[in-house]
Amino acid sequence: MSKAVYQLEPLTCPSCIKKIETTLDKIAGIETAKVMFNSSKVKAEFDDSKIEASMIEATIKNLGYPVLSTKVSSD
Repeated sequence: MSKAVYQLEPLTCPSCIKKIETTLDKIAGIETAKVMFNSSKVKAEFDDSKIEASMIEATIKNLGYPVLSTKVSSD
């Protein structure tokens, strides 16, 4: 199991949270996805044998949210 934190550009609306979390929750291999509105970060816990951190980043970008940085750690 791996964890990643994606730093986004500042989020401007609370509905962004639901849009990102709902989309990520539907992807196979992602265990949890949590958006922190105040810090504009997405924390994801995922099975790295099923999905890569870069694929999660690409999904966030495809939703229209630029990712400024990514930090990945493995348990």
